[in-house]
Amino acid sequence: MTDPFPTRIAFDEAAAILARVAAARRLPAEAVPLQRALGRVLAEDIVASTPLPNFDNAAMDGFAVRGAMPANGWRLVGEQFAGPDLALALGEGEACRITTGAPLPAGADAVLIKENARLAGDRVLAETAPGAGANIRRAGEDVAAGQRVLEAGQVLTPARISLAAALGLPTLPAARRPTVAVFTTGDELQPPGNELAPGQIFDSNRSLLQSLLVAEGLEPVAWPILPDDPARIASALEDAAFSFDVVITCGGVSAGEKDHLPALLRERGQVHFWKVRMKPGMPLLFGSLGQALVLGLPGNPVSVLATFLTLGRGLLDGLQGRAEPRRRWRARLAAPVSKRHERLEFLRGRLEVGEGGQLEVTPDLATGSHRLAAAARNDVLVVLPEGPGDWPAGAVLDCLPCAPGG
Repeated sequence: MTDPFPTRIAFDEAAAILARVAAARRLPAEAVPLQRALGRVLAEDIVASTPLPNFDNAAMDGFAVRGAMPANGWRLVGEQFAGPDLALALGEGEACRITTGAPLPAGADAVLIKENARLAGDRVLAETAPGAGANIRRAGEDVAAGQRVLEAGQVLTPARISLAAALGLPTLPAARRPTVAVFTTGDELQPPGNELAPGQIFDSNRSLLQSLLVAEGLEPVAWPILPDDPARIASALEDAAFSFDVVITCGGVSAGEKDHLPALLRERGQVHFWKVRMKPGMPLLFGSLGQALVLGLPGNPVSVLATFLTLGRGLLDGLQGRAEPRRRWRARLAAPVSKRHERLEFLRGRLEVGEGGQLEVTPDLATGSHRLAAAARNDVLVVLPEGPGDWPAGAVLDCLPCAPGG
């Protein structure tokens, strides 16, 4: 059979196709309670309906004072604690006991810190009087009413959720999380805990892929291991394709006798691309089947890790409308690296802070896509650009974190 996809596409082209297809399938927004919003992608801009703070208040425990300190100190006329506003007003030379966050009495122009104050009867004394406006939080100094404080496409972090709570919002509009089905394929696979027959291996990709998805805040559903049987694979994938937003498979996407997925997707769905100029992960497959987008990852575990982190997450991000780029660092090589092939390569490495305070990455010499222990002891993917090249120690390259939350 003639290969309808004889040319491997560039990594950037693959990323662009993923983004375009995902944008056309953008998931709808839903109201999410704040306690469940962490990690979700905001679907709409948030505009403050009230200023923050919403009233002038004390930044420190102490005494609200008005005017310069008289020779015998400010006269203590009351107290205002955090809570209901007692609507106190200070005259010239008067003071009021106050706590952090308490409404500022009318007329007060500074707060004297408690540790700097001394009481003598009903008089408040200080070695040095506070300057005008000292230790006062003015209404609206953090956020003005009508100000856009959060933007659609942002990932909801604890601080952003807290900001929404401070504005009185019990829920936030966020993109629905994509539903994901996970398949691993291969006659050689056995679940961990089973007995291995000669020629069999334990299925590590299921645990790897599920963990990667859970780290993204998703709840993947994993099917039993599929044998290298095209009819069984087709039946299971079609079943999932009409119930899930995304179907992710591991294995069966290369050009071997038992690699059935490319033909299956071509015959029953649509192939958006197959084969990418990247290492590891060249035979990556992306298409559509039923209502689902299908991402076919290679079978080697390091290929699964690299393709998911670099392209799979981009698909999930696009479906949710994430506008913020994934984190990456620039680091100096602690040892030289070189390559002679044309593909973009993601080399495993260990990131550390050098003696000079700069990020340094130590590349791992175990480059095989089956070298799972090498992936386990490293924490970044070092990006080697397309084309042959030599990078000496000290050269600066991009590094992508392998840990969740990037």
